[in-house]
Amino acid sequence: MRVLIAGASGLIGSALGDRLLRDGHEVRRLVRREARGGGEFRWDPPSGTIAAGALEGVDAVVNLGGKPLFPGRWSAMRKQELTDSRVEPTEVLAEAVAEHGIGVFVNASAVGYYGNPGASTVDETAPRGQGFLAELCEAWEAATASAGDARVVNIRTGLVLSAKGGLYGTLRPLFQLCLGGRLGDGRQYMPWIALDDEVGAIVHVLTHDVSGPVNLTGPEPVTNAEFTRAVGRALHRPAPWWVPGFALKAVLGQAGEEMALFGQRAVPAVLERSGYAFRHPTLDSALAAA
Repeated sequence: MRVLIAGASGLIGSALGDRLLRDGHEVRRLVRREARGGGEFRWDPPSGTIAAGALEGVDAVVNLGGKPLFPGRWSAMRKQELTDSRVEPTEVLAEAVAEHGIGVFVNASAVGYYGNPGASTVDETAPRGQGFLAELCEAWEAATASAGDARVVNIRTGLVLSAKGGLYGTLRPLFQLCLGGRLGDGRQYMPWIALDDEVGAIVHVLTHDVSGPVNLTGPEPVTNAEFTRAVGRALHRPAPWWVPGFALKAVLGQAGEEMALFGQRAVPAVLERSGYAFRHPTLDSALAAA
């Protein structure tokens, strides 16, 4: 299979590219700077241009791009930047997929689509929730509409656990200094997934007849309080602290509320029905791998 990846330099994109190469596939990468060879092709989403030859003979396109949601407050300008960095490139790629008759388009999204459903379990049939992240994910997924006859998969990713970055990469040094603790009341659910399974699940949807939204989360979501205790166990450190919800909202505004206090008890129903077997089905296993 010949796969073109946008966002190939990020945590997930780098790991995905390595996995595909190990499996014997050909990987091409879209970059915003000058291409340096080795399968790189320059593109410029604002102008809608992609270097000649990038999509020739490609079997699947994977779009993992988008500016980081955190850190910082979400001003109106910041929200627009976050939206533009996701929706515009997706539209460009979807149109290119249709134009070149590419069979598969896998597009990033997030479990933030579900808003803050509390303790209710949500699978891919659940409706869109409330909040900026939910609206952003809806627009992001809608941008794939022009992909023509391609099989489109919107991967709603949870919190990816890896020592190289993401949530755990940020928390690990804090916990090692015994500065870990729960956020707010700790009852909000955290839909985690090991990096190995994030990548494995993307390869799975590339090679299996799966379409529509797919939750990329571990099969056993936990609350923030449970997650905090598990990280403490994994690092053999106490996690005695508590950050009040009002403090997070005071310092970070809506970003603090939605990123830290909203939670989704999201489960990977589509993945499991399609036969995907998790390498790390429990949080303790995922943390040990990280």
